[in-house]
Amino acid sequence: MPISRRQFLAAAATAPFLSRFHTLSAQQKGRHKIKDVQTMTLQGGRTYVLVKITADNGMYGIAEAYGSPGFGVKEQIHSLKPWLIGKDPLEIDVLYTTLGQGSSNLSGSRTDGSAHTFMRAASGIDMALWDLAGKILNQPSSKLLGGQFRKRTRVYDHAAPRNMLDKASCREWADKVKADPAGFTCHKFGFPHTRPAEDSARDLANRVLTTRELINIQKGFENCREAIGWEHDIMVHCHWEYDLRTGIQIAQAVEGIKPVWLEDPLGVEYTTSWTRLCESSKVPICTGENTARRQGFKDFIIYQGCDILHPDLRNSGGFLETKRIADFAEVYNLPMATHNTGSQVNTYANAQWAGSIRDFLACETVTGKGDWMDKLLLLDGPYIKGGYIEVHDRPGLGIELNPDVAKAHLAAGETWWG
Repeated sequence: MPISRRQFLAAAATAPFLSRFHTLSAQQKGRHKIKDVQTMTLQGGRTYVLVKITADNGMYGIAEAYGSPGFGVKEQIHSLKPWLIGKDPLEIDVLYTTLGQGSSNLSGSRTDGSAHTFMRAASGIDMALWDLAGKILNQPSSKLLGGQFRKRTRVYDHAAPRNMLDKASCREWADKVKADPAGFTCHKFGFPHTRPAEDSARDLANRVLTTRELINIQKGFENCREAIGWEHDIMVHCHWEYDLRTGIQIAQAVEGIKPVWLEDPLGVEYTTSWTRLCESSKVPICTGENTARRQGFKDFIIYQGCDILHPDLRNSGGFLETKRIADFAEVYNLPMATHNTGSQVNTYANAQWAGSIRDFLACETVTGKGDWMDKLLLLDGPYIKGGYIEVHDRPGLGIELNPDVAKAHLAAGETWWG
């Protein structure tokens, strides 16, 4: 049976981080087993791979694994299902750390007894288990992760002008975002990544920018700042395509608009070039969406290879692993934000996780546009208000799918899981 709020508060009063979860789960240990693991893929601009883990008492947890690109994620989850069946759903750390131990992966070879082989599948499974644990223990996942540092999580969108070099276009953009019912006050966008199409001799592998391109970047973002004012924040987006010197030049070009961060200017993996960029830049450097586990973030943190860590919960290991990354980063005074191109399911999960993080800036979202994606969950009214999502007190992630909306957007060959 779920424990009472009084029992939870009594246990939490003297328990440090996660020991409160272990204290609470000890009362339920061994009482429940995982009965089923299901997936359901939705389609709509992107693909969204949802995971459902059901316990033998009928309770279930829902989360989202990586979708676009999501090659093999669904298949990996199903390959792990036989290993998960019969396990205690409250032993989340053990399940994540030893995921697939003794089973065979999709190629038929043995796994290494860890989540490393199935990172994106493991992340979705972890988050579904936290939703299920919250329901079993009758507590929001954020409190099980250590408590709520905030009651709402800031989210940012991708709204951008049609033409950053045209001041009229920038003013049109500013008017539009200021009138957005979701109330976003934080916007991330980039600039053209290739030479003009008429330049048939251009080198697509070139990782440098011309002086004219750098001047256009500076003018474009200055036009945006002039149009939007200082009540809104801007993040400058790159896609890992530049070399160190160019990264420094881009940072210099945009420093006048005081962006929240410059995202992913260098290659994905850590090298000392990331540290040199941070030392040279007046603009905070942000990265991490394609990095996994504490081991992947370790050098960025220790060697100050970025100013802001930006993991994607569906890549980095889910709730618990990324919570540990955040705790590690805090030792070095580095704040967190989250990359998120997922559905409303993953956005809500991000908001709940972010509530448990002491130093958190903002969560990305591709939702909040008023389309079907904002209706995927059964909620009372708009879920993004004033550019924030509530960190609620409902059990688990506090979400329930809208079956009519989900069924209307099933990917080819998919069925409603019931």
